[in-house]
Amino acid sequence: MKISSLLIATILLMLAGCTTQKTTSTANTHIPFANKVIAHRGAFKNTGAPENSIASLKAAIAMGCGGTEFDIHMTSDEVLVVNHDDKFLGMEIETNTYQQLLSKTLPNGEKIPTLEAYLKEGYGQKKTIMVAEIKTSKVGKDRSLRLATKVVELVRRFKGQAQTVYIAFDYDVCKKVRELEPRAPVQYLNGDASAEKLKADKLDADYHYSVFQKDKNWIKNAKTLGVKTNAWTVNDEKIMDDFLAQGIDFITTNEPELLLKKLSK
Repeated sequence: MKISSLLIATILLMLAGCTTQKTTSTANTHIPFANKVIAHRGAFKNTGAPENSIASLKAAIAMGCGGTEFDIHMTSDEVLVVNHDDKFLGMEIETNTYQQLLSKTLPNGEKIPTLEAYLKEGYGQKKTIMVAEIKTSKVGKDRSLRLATKVVELVRRFKGQAQTVYIAFDYDVCKKVRELEPRAPVQYLNGDASAEKLKADKLDADYHYSVFQKDKNWIKNAKTLGVKTNAWTVNDEKIMDDFLAQGIDFITTNEPELLLKKLSK
């Protein structure tokens, strides 16, 4: 009888351990932000820094933004670089090597930032979260997924998991990041997935503000489900006020100074 009881207890403990491990590995961790302000492409509009430059990143950090968003592409020789458009000063990023892109210079004298340099600068402080957008490749799905993998690997190399949120327009890219980093916060950008679908796939919503305006219950429903909400790109003061009143989690804006001022009142 003692042997049977011991055996049963051992089996139960093993099952409990497996269940705990599964729950932990698939949970969507929500990184604590200092505030709701996400500087879109860094703080550039009112600072004079070129968007997505190291200077705009530093400006967003200096003004105390909760997060700063930046966009990641991959060159033809698979160097990861930070730039919003698929062209850098007229040069196609995906069809040019990194060395070729260095022939162009930003207005402030910077060259196109590598993701490595951008992350080094961002992880050198602890108050602003890095919001990394994995851009959709024009070449094809496989390249988008490869880019996602390389981004996650680089974040791991710098041990930046606790300071990074991933965002993407491609749902498969979001799911790929979720597969590679089961506990990472991942936000979908395209606006066509319900809060219920996002919850099922352990993703959050980073949608154009018009999506939340069309359905006044979207944010409320998401909060009930535990899905985080972020609106892009909100530069209008009245829209900011409306979303703040609804309890939105984050607002991505080209006017971080304005939103920070609102939140300080």
